[in-house]
Amino acid sequence: MSAELQTVLDLISPAVRRSAAAVWQPSGLRERYARYLVEMHAVLRASVPLMELAALRCAQPDPVCSRLRTYFPVHIEQELGHDEWLLGDMAAVGLRPEVEQARPPSVQVARLVGPQYYWINHHHPVALLGYIAVLEGNSPSPELTGLLADRTGLPLRAFHTLSHHAEADPGHSGEVFALLAELDLTAEQRLVVRTSALHTAAALIDLFDILAAPPQNREDPL
Repeated sequence: MSAELQTVLDLISPAVRRSAAAVWQPSGLRERYARYLVEMHAVLRASVPLMELAALRCAQPDPVCSRLRTYFPVHIEQELGHDEWLLGDMAAVGLRPEVEQARPPSVQVARLVGPQYYWINHHHPVALLGYIAVLEGNSPSPELTGLLADRTGLPLRAFHTLSHHAEADPGHSGEVFALLAELDLTAEQRLVVRTSALHTAAALIDLFDILAAPPQNREDPL
């Protein structure tokens, strides 16, 4: 499954990265980065709850769930508190985190995160590995933090979360692909991992495209 999924992601990752690159275009970048932080907080605050739900659903007796029961608690520890870091980043760019948290998450965030709850609850928790593989596999480059600080004039503390994920996500991506190589998945389980990954990539592109769009062209303004 690992090589199969990597082949799929190799085909779609260039499109994800093109959409991400458009978010970092110089014009209007400071305001766009603030909006990016709001959207990423809405995404990341779901990371631990998703994995906690998946771990609970791993109570069913099958070999895949048995292995996932050891993976999810470790990854939960790796991701704990990252949404809190983003609140600090938001404050550093001049946003009021308590105000931003009170807003309903955007349609794009719900489209990205929401299907995972369905697949975990109504099919199999292994679906979440497709989601994790895409998010961890499309981390920002380590050079991006300095570039954004120069272009926006914002302090480096405004990029704490972005910098951490640029350093840590490649290792986390390797862990999920190593796990997929180890698991003996059924045809149906392989299908839901692929489906989850493809949907995640498409929804991530939609989110980046909305962030990069001029204000008058946005479907769902913040």
